[in-house]
Amino acid sequence: MVRPLRIEYPGALYHVTARGNVRRDIFLSDFDRNQFLHVLAQVAESHNWLCHAYCLMDNHYHLLIETPDGNLSKGMRDLNSIYSQRFNRIHNRDGHLFQGRFKSFVVEKDTYLLEVARYIVLNPVRAGMVKHPKDWKWSSYRATAGQSQPHKALSLEWILSCFESKKESAEREYRKFVKDGISEQNPFDKIVEDNILGYPQFVDYIWSFKPDTADLAEVPRIERMIGRPELKNVLAHPKSKEHREIMIVTAYFRCGYTQKEIASHLNLHYSTISKIIANSRFKT
Repeated sequence: MVRPLRIEYPGALYHVTARGNVRRDIFLSDFDRNQFLHVLAQVAESHNWLCHAYCLMDNHYHLLIETPDGNLSKGMRDLNSIYSQRFNRIHNRDGHLFQGRFKSFVVEKDTYLLEVARYIVLNPVRAGMVKHPKDWKWSSYRATAGQSQPHKALSLEWILSCFESKKESAEREYRKFVKDGISEQNPFDKIVEDNILGYPQFVDYIWSFKPDTADLAEVPRIERMIGRPELKNVLAHPKSKEHREIMIVTAYFRCGYTQKEIASHLNLHYSTISKIIANSRFKT
């Protein structure tokens, strides 16, 4: 199965999940879950993350992470590796704890943050483990709802500010919002692209970032096609010759379109496109 290319930029918001290898449990005790939250708090501080919501199940976890510095992969590498080392040491195990790479969805903050935060804390309810999210100790629900002290890994300000200016009123509105969501549609059913949750304008926006050569060099072209915008949108409205060349390079390296497809769309000779790509400083 192809893997979507990581989309990282300053201020990005992600729903992140990671599952145990061969679906084995990654938390065997409350001590393990406390250890994970402790590591998450350390990573959030060292990588300048904001964790808006979390839920620790048995064999996987869900996080809602905002990255002001655009560094999700670096932080996730630390989070999963440090926790894995501690888990294996405590339980006298070795080998991989997690199943492959973590999975992430880019989320449009202003539109979908609340829906995704609600989806995350409702996971134990949907799984039939509890009747109400307040009954699951290992999610951010109770802290956000004002029913327990928040873990230092959690950032509450943004979610509560979306409801009311006064903390108690915001917590009350949050509780109602989550309760109403039990029968609501899964927000990820609204995904238009494979790893992007947002309106078409948002999809076009995040695909406008220039490619990172270091990342692309290790990613097969077929993987760059996941979630890509239409070619006509990638190449639309160049402001200058230089801007058009950047768009061509983005279409080829970042999105995986062939030189023939790009040349045909722009009504240019294949050799012209080939020269632009060959001379580009983004060449992989």
